[in-house]
Amino acid sequence: MTTTLTRRPVRAAAGTCEVLERRTRALADTDARVIRAEGDPDPRFVGHAAVFNSRTSIGNPLKWGWYEEIESGAFDKTLTEGDARFLVDHDTSLLCARVSAGDLRLSTDDIGLAVDSDLDQELSYVRDLTRNLEKRRITGMSFGFYVVRDRWEEVEVETVTADGRTDTATALLRTLVELRLLEVSAVTFPAYEDTDAGLRKMADEVRSARGLPTDSPSASEGTRPAPADATRDTTTDPAPAAATRGLERQDERARALAARYSLR
Repeated sequence: MTTTLTRRPVRAAAGTCEVLERRTRALADTDARVIRAEGDPDPRFVGHAAVFNSRTSIGNPLKWGWYEEIESGAFDKTLTEGDARFLVDHDTSLLCARVSAGDLRLSTDDIGLAVDSDLDQELSYVRDLTRNLEKRRITGMSFGFYVVRDRWEEVEVETVTADGRTDTATALLRTLVELRLLEVSAVTFPAYEDTDAGLRKMADEVRSARGLPTDSPSASEGTRPAPADATRDTTTDPAPAAATRGLERQDERARALAARYSLR
């Protein structure tokens, strides 16, 4: 899973952290799929945008980031009160489905936040999405949210020093207890931040908004997390090269214009 923390001109609800956050996970072949029912002209997309109780790294937990888990009840309230959208690459001009329209169904199960969306083939960009999902060109699922309640605690994690010795270090664990969900997205690249510096700046915003120090407990230089439970269930696709990112942004603009003017 990867993360991005972004500023948006959207006011957070009272009591929430005023930083819009996103979490992204790579889609396993067995998790996300397009379903075509016999006699139904529109296929459906099913998958999971979030996984419960699975620890992931946000930034560098041993220096300035944290570990994070989502509690199983974090979406319960927002699913009864909210009106989330299903987008492509977080682009509001590429709206595929919406809860209030009846073509997006969100729920929770033993795995996490389950997504079941109709894929309206009358929309050209949804046809493109359907094809890209079936061909495994789009390989990520993401969700955008505000934090209503979270819990922070210090945890001991096992590390391995540069010379191979095992050691322990203190890191922060953030548990997301209640979230306000805005949207779920199918994403081309399950990664957003180009540099650690960009993610660190955004991480500091979250800490500041929650009244936490911006410098987390750090381990000694030259240590790294041991391949143990502290970093379990993390999957990250490599970030695209700069040239590819430029082409991606051009493609996104082209898709948005095509959708707006009904071009194919």
